[in-house]
Amino acid sequence: MSIDPASFAPAAPNTQRIWVVDDDRSVRFVLATALRDAGYAVDGFDSAASALDALDTRDAPDLLFTDVRMPGDDGLVLLDKLKLAHPQLPVIVMSAYTDVASTAGAFRGGAHEFLSKPFDLDDAVALAARTLPDAGANLVQEQSSGLPESSAGSAGLIGDTPAMRALFRAIGRLAQAPLSVLITGETGTGKELVAHALHRESPRARKPFIALNTAAIPSELLESELFGHEAGAFTGAQRRHVGRFEQADGGTLFLDEIGDMPLPLQTRLLRVLAEGEFFRVGGRELIRVDVRVIAATHQDLEALVAEGRFRADLLHRLDVVRLQLPPLRERRGDVARLAENFLAIASRKLDATAKRFAAPALEALRLHDWPGNVRELENVCWRLAAMAPGETITVFDLQGALSTMATPAARGMEWDQALAAWAKARLEEGAEGLHAEARERLDRALLEVALQFTQGRRAEAASRLGVGRNTVTRKLGPGRKRS
Repeated sequence: MSIDPASFAPAAPNTQRIWVVDDDRSVRFVLATALRDAGYAVDGFDSAASALDALDTRDAPDLLFTDVRMPGDDGLVLLDKLKLAHPQLPVIVMSAYTDVASTAGAFRGGAHEFLSKPFDLDDAVALAARTLPDAGANLVQEQSSGLPESSAGSAGLIGDTPAMRALFRAIGRLAQAPLSVLITGETGTGKELVAHALHRESPRARKPFIALNTAAIPSELLESELFGHEAGAFTGAQRRHVGRFEQADGGTLFLDEIGDMPLPLQTRLLRVLAEGEFFRVGGRELIRVDVRVIAATHQDLEALVAEGRFRADLLHRLDVVRLQLPPLRERRGDVARLAENFLAIASRKLDATAKRFAAPALEALRLHDWPGNVRELENVCWRLAAMAPGETITVFDLQGALSTMATPAARGMEWDQALAAWAKARLEEGAEGLHAEARERLDRALLEVALQFTQGRRAEAASRLGVGRNTVTRKLGPGRKRS
C-alpha cells in the first residue's frame, strides 16, 4: 500500500476524510493540499489496489476522488468495487481523457460527479463541499459558477469548447435517467447524434433506437407511421402496419422536428407520453409500450405555443430536460478538429489520397459563420477530399468548396497571402507548372464570381472585369447559359 505522507493529515474529531487516488503524484499532492487547506483530512494513493488494501484495515472515507487511467485496475473498476462494498460512498471520477462513453460509464457506475482535467482547485474543493454538505457547507465558499466538464465527444460528437464540455457531461448524466429530453438547436448542429448518444449510453442501449423526422412525413400518413394501423383502416391499408412506437418498445423513439407535428397528432402523442398506451389507426386493441421519447426541433416552441400551433401541455411533457446545442459559429475553437476529422473520414471512404489542411485554410474555416453548422462543414470537407488537387488544402482550394465566403478567410486574410500559402504548399509537394495552374484557377474564380454577380450576363461580367466577352467564352466554354 502506498500513501503519500505529504498528502496525509491526521483526522481531527468530526473532520471529514477524503481519499485521492491518482498515479500522478503532482495531482495527488496539489489536490490533497487544497482539500487539507479547506479543513479536510486527506490521504493519497497511487493506485486502485493501494486504496482497496487500505479499506481492509481502515474505515472508508467520507469522499473519494479517483483518476480513470491508472496502472492495474483503472478508476472505473475501482468505482465498481467501491460501490459493491460501500454503496453510500460518494466517488468523484477525474480524467483528462473524456468522451461521452467514459462520462456515461462513470455515472452508470454510480459516480457522484465527473471532473475533467485540468480542473481549477477551487472548483474541486467547492465540489467536495457540495458533496459533503453537512460538515462541509461552512468550510468552503464556492469560487465559480460551475465545474469543468468533459472535453471530447464520441461517435461524431466532437468538441473541446466549454459549451461542448457542458453538453457531454449532461449527456453522461441524462443517459442514466428515464426522462424525456428536448434537444433544441439550429439545423445541422447534431441533434440526432445527441439522441443516439443518450440511447447508446443508457440502460436501453440493447433495445431499438427508432428515429422519425415528423417534418418529412405527410401529415395524413404521420399518424399511421407513429401508431401503426390495422388492415382495412383506410384505402390502401391491405395489412397490419406496426408503428414507430411499437418498434421502439423498450428502447428510444427520437422525434425530430417535433414543432412541425399537426395539432391533432399532438393530442395523441400527449396521451402516449402520459399513459404509455394507444390504439393503432382503425384498431380496438389497446397497445402498451415502454418507450423513452427524445424530441428535437430548431423552432421556438414557446413561440409556437403562444401562436396556438403547439400544445403547452405537450411541451411540458417533452421538455422535462432541455439540451440546447450551440451553433458552430459559437464554438469556433472546435472547427479545426471537426474539419480534420471529417476530411480524414471522407478521404478514407472515397479511397482518395490522404489530405491535410494548411494552417491558413483552417483559419479560414474557423472564421466562416457556418449557417449550416456542422453538417455544412462536413459537406465542405467531402467536397475538398474529392476535388482538391493537392495533398495540402489551402485557402485557394476553399474558393469553390465554400462559395459563400466573400474573401479568403472571410475577413482575416488578403488574397495574395492565401495565394502565397497555396504556392508554398504546392511547391513542397513537388508540383511543376505552377504559374499556368494558378493563372487558370484565378481566371476561372474571377469569371465565376463575376457571372454570379451579373446573374449570368456575360457582356456585363466581361465589362466589370475589364476583359473582352470572347475571353469569358473562351475560358468558360460556350456551354454556360445565362442564368
